[in-house]
Amino acid sequence: MFKLASCAVLLLATCGPSKLAYGQVKGALTDAGLSDQTAGCMATRMTDKLSLKQLIKLKKLKGANRSLPEFVEAVGKEGDAEALQVTVSSAALCASGLAG
Repeated sequence: MFKLASCAVLLLATCGPSKLAYGQVKGALTDAGLSDQTAGCMATRMTDKLSLKQLIKLKKLKGANRSLPEFVEAVGKEGDAEALQVTVSSAALCASGLAG
């Protein structure tokens, strides 16, 4: 039992919480109306740069079909300057194809 718990902790440490959140963030962005490609690109950048607490707040924005500018506006209304900055830069880089 202890070995199993140790392996789970090691797996979480290796993956990092942000990597585990990728699927949920991508799904939330897609549910918010973004294309699958844009959502995947943005989720990669956002999970690398934002805390789990910030990602959970952004996940609450799912469910309403929005354009990319409308989604950025909704993030701005959350009042988190860092989340807004990461969302804006991710949206710009992903929409332009410059995200690498």
